[in-house]
Amino acid sequence: MKSACRAARLFQSLLTVIIVLLAGCTTLPPGSDFPRDVSSALPHPEETRLGRQFSVAAHQHDGDSGFRIIPVGADGFLVRMQMINAAERTLDLQYFIFRGDETGRLLTDAVLRAADRGVRVRILIDDGETEAGDEQIAALEEHPAIQIRLFNPFAYRGNMKSLRGLEFMFNASRLDYRMHNKLLVVDNAIALLGGRNIGDQYFQIDPDTQFADDDVFVAGPISSKLSATFDEFWNSPLAIPLAALSPEAASERHLHERRQAMREHRRPPSSASTGYANRVATGEPLGGILSGRLPLIWAPARVVYDSPDKKRVESGAMVGRLMQRAVANEVAAVDSELLMVTPYLIPGHEGMRLFNTLRKRGVNIRILTNSLESSSVLLAQAGYMAYRVPLLASGVQLYEIRARPGNAKGTGQTSAMARLGNYSLHAKLFVFDRQRLFIGSMNFDQRSMHLNTEIGLIIDSPALAQQVVARFEAMTQPANAYTVSLRPPPYDNGNPSLVWHTEENKMSVDYTVEPARNAWQRIKATFLSLLPIDREL
Repeated sequence: MKSACRAARLFQSLLTVIIVLLAGCTTLPPGSDFPRDVSSALPHPEETRLGRQFSVAAHQHDGDSGFRIIPVGADGFLVRMQMINAAERTLDLQYFIFRGDETGRLLTDAVLRAADRGVRVRILIDDGETEAGDEQIAALEEHPAIQIRLFNPFAYRGNMKSLRGLEFMFNASRLDYRMHNKLLVVDNAIALLGGRNIGDQYFQIDPDTQFADDDVFVAGPISSKLSATFDEFWNSPLAIPLAALSPEAASERHLHERRQAMREHRRPPSSASTGYANRVATGEPLGGILSGRLPLIWAPARVVYDSPDKKRVESGAMVGRLMQRAVANEVAAVDSELLMVTPYLIPGHEGMRLFNTLRKRGVNIRILTNSLESSSVLLAQAGYMAYRVPLLASGVQLYEIRARPGNAKGTGQTSAMARLGNYSLHAKLFVFDRQRLFIGSMNFDQRSMHLNTEIGLIIDSPALAQQVVARFEAMTQPANAYTVSLRPPPYDNGNPSLVWHTEENKMSVDYTVEPARNAWQRIKATFLSLLPIDREL
């Protein structure tokens, strides 16, 4: 019986993909004609406890907003749980990835509890990187207070990568366009944004892979501007109600199973979920932020983000926003120093022109990115490899993070976790003249510039900028990163070559062969670097 059901589901999936292929390329995703409600953020956040508190605080700080950077991965999870638990009226979540792993399920359960106490919940998730198990959140759609939408979804709703790949191949012009935003807004009063997706890896608690990243906690007037960006994406024709795609995914039975799973999580006292729940129950770090014991830094800032239909804006077919222009203008205005942290560095022609212009003015440029051994996306790393020699030749200073940092300071995780050697950079931080900073979801690569929608903040705060500088200095010390430089002449076969300087066991070490996890990784990266696909990276 079970095998017959599986066969029926497979046939249905194949039929769906065949219909999509026969339909040819489409500009709008499936379900675009499904009826939907237009909704917006809470109009009077001051009617909530958090809204009242930060309305008063903003008035005391001349209308500025309050910020606190959260560099520790586990704190990123805890503060999300605690913010969801603190919601009174509305809760908006917008993510590129929402995994169904331990932390993803715990956050899903927190959202369900919020809805049970009357909070209106809107969840918007991109569909590009969905994996088996991530569909666990779909059960929440049955709750009357929860709505879920998928951004630019696939028609095929199963988990067979081959079928998703087939659909992508025949509809790449649409499906290659993704929503990379990460945003959480509570009661239109406080928010959290940055580079972290939802998942154990992004909270740096997965032994197999840890992605070092940053969030910024936001309170005050700018929260409403972040809510406005969410509303714009939520009401976009590209945001498709889950019910239009998978009517069977959400049912009373699935919601009952989700509640049963919540009860099961609470039972075993030694389970990992119980340990996380206990840490959430301490109230920290959010309690310290709300009480003032962990102070906010108050400063002027502006939201920069892409329009939901960024592709049409870029082509000139419609009026909208392109955040790369705002960030590029900020970079171009630097007087003396630019610091960048980006996991993927594929500047393209426009980025190289920008760097060269700055260097001609004597601006000091220092960039921290992934090394080959730490990279989680080999294709992106391969695209970066071609830019190292011209960047170094122009005077840019390059640092590549190691997969096993020698010092946990600044890494965002414990020393025990750092020793596992599965560390990878995922943060996106730019510091301009140590006076202003950008923090958000945008990498300095072609995909972020042209193929993904992104969001971030440009904050005018020397104090916050200095915090990022301190972390940059900690992460680029020789025990944690390779300093990449051009090898002095004579070159091999007349071509410039590179040297990777680091420190191992407190001893200075230079590598003339690129450090990698193994020779096969190095061979694959070298081969991929020959492919002309920069715009996809």
